[in-house]
Amino acid sequence: MRHVIQHLFLAILVVALGAFASGPATATLAGTPHTNSVESIGPSNGNVVGVAHPVTIRFGEAVADRAAAERAVDIRATQPLNGTFAWTNDREAVWTPTGFLPANSRITVGVGNTRTEFNTNAGVFGDGNMSDHTFTLTVGGIPRTMPASYGKPGFQTPSGTFPVLEKDEAVVFDSRTIGIPLSSPEGYVINGEWAVRLTWGGVYIHSAPWSVGDQGNANVSHGCINLAPENAEWVFHTISHGDPVTLHW
Repeated sequence: MRHVIQHLFLAILVVALGAFASGPATATLAGTPHTNSVESIGPSNGNVVGVAHPVTIRFGEAVADRAAAERAVDIRATQPLNGTFAWTNDREAVWTPTGFLPANSRITVGVGNTRTEFNTNAGVFGDGNMSDHTFTLTVGGIPRTMPASYGKPGFQTPSGTFPVLEKDEAVVFDSRTIGIPLSSPEGYVINGEWAVRLTWGGVYIHSAPWSVGDQGNANVSHGCINLAPENAEWVFHTISHGDPVTLHW
């Protein structure tokens, strides 16, 4: 009788294990079963981006243990890469590299069973000198410097290093989006061209034919980097998403 019970128990155990194996796949985060599926990873597979581009991981559901989720993310070129995480909400984590990603490299991102690969470009670096009123774009070690105008007193352009977020051939600049009413003497609605977004707060590199006379001489904008139309068009077509732009005095 005892042998019959043992065989019956083993049969039930085999069935139970089989049912578990055929159920939904789960990623193991730092040794702890975790059921959060990965909805998307950006940059997406096959993209070519600049060396300051962050990695965005969006989960299919809210993540309760963020530390465990972060430990499960493997970002590497030939070796693991260092960076820091920030969470935009309970489902989306953004990883920013420490320094820059290696140029001309394949970057692999793995989270559980989800993987993607993207490539970095040769290294395109923007440098905005607000004291000299110049903007320099260096491509593959070759710099091109052009006259520029930055934010005037009260509307200063922020200092720091910013990755390119978006590019738009045409954009409407509306002062209300940065808190300036149209009734103000500083209010404006302008059709802009060759716009390269650096911050979600509204700092762009863009064509500004109205300030060409001040470019290289004075800072007269409301915070954006003003360039002559031909220079802005060249920058637009040369710079890529994720390329770093450093603005300084």
